[in-house]
Amino acid sequence: MLIKIRKKSDLKESQITDHSVYLNRRSIIKTLAFTAVTIPFVKPAQAGLFNLFSENENGSDNSGVIFARSKLEYLKNSNHQSLSPITPEKKILQYNNFYEFGTGKADPFEYAGQFKVDPWSLTIDGLVDKAITLNYDDLLKRFVIEERLYRMRCVEAWSMNIPWLGFSLASLIKLASPKSAAKFVRFETLYDPKQMRGQGSSRIGGGIDYPYIEGLRLDEAINPLTLLSVGLYGKTLAPQNGAPVRLVVPWKYGFKSIKSIVRITLTDKAPVNTWQKIAPSEYGFFANVNPDVDHPRWSQESERFIGEGNLFAQTRKQTLPFNGYQEEVADLYKGLDLKRYF
Repeated sequence: MLIKIRKKSDLKESQITDHSVYLNRRSIIKTLAFTAVTIPFVKPAQAGLFNLFSENENGSDNSGVIFARSKLEYLKNSNHQSLSPITPEKKILQYNNFYEFGTGKADPFEYAGQFKVDPWSLTIDGLVDKAITLNYDDLLKRFVIEERLYRMRCVEAWSMNIPWLGFSLASLIKLASPKSAAKFVRFETLYDPKQMRGQGSSRIGGGIDYPYIEGLRLDEAINPLTLLSVGLYGKTLAPQNGAPVRLVVPWKYGFKSIKSIVRITLTDKAPVNTWQKIAPSEYGFFANVNPDVDHPRWSQESERFIGEGNLFAQTRKQTLPFNGYQEEVADLYKGLDLKRYF
């Protein structure tokens, strides 16, 4: 008989974030003066942000979104099925940070509907013995897709619980046979200004030097928790959530989980990630969730959990070290000053 011992980081299904809240995260950093304890006033053009937290489930979805998601076959990962409450799917789809489509929380939902993910290719290169390029179907056929319920903590001090679908990044890296000199992994988002309006306009895209870049140490990348996601809530990813494939690193702030990935490069040097390049004093390379290290402009001691109800009904809860995954990942940082290397 198999006896399962649940880890402290496991979430109950009743704790997962609703699907429609998750979709619009990154824009608040530059457009709103966010603090850990207050909700800022917004311009009339941003009023739609508040509507995303409405209890009305009968309202129509944004008419600009035409992307059709499809169901995926998957296995439930027994080690990651105890999160609760789950964030509603509608909120995950409509509340996002994805500056490639605009800096407003609702912009990705509004403007990503025509985003094309077919054809798509993902290249793994750099310090590997077997550089490979896989298409989207390869990802679904070569790897076992499983559901993992993970916490997601934004650097802006809000959070969700999300049922991701995907596979371990370690299995993909193993396929490419890393060389011994490989110490870091660099990730790159698609660059396509014709499809991604923010990439073609500094005003719309927040002044970022695209394409979006992220990086991990190799030992972080091959940690069992690190996921390449191809879906959530039982279906393929929507464009605003990073279709067709994105990274999910649950013990780090959400901006590390890069979306719409086209290239993964193994290297011997630490990549400079996009937000680290823009504001190195605010966004470090590691970006581990740490309630003891405040953002220069707000506290990280607590977070606003996005679940059922409207925007002002969201509850605050204490932020956990490594977002609650300390048992699984703390050993990766033994002897490292996490206040200096934030």
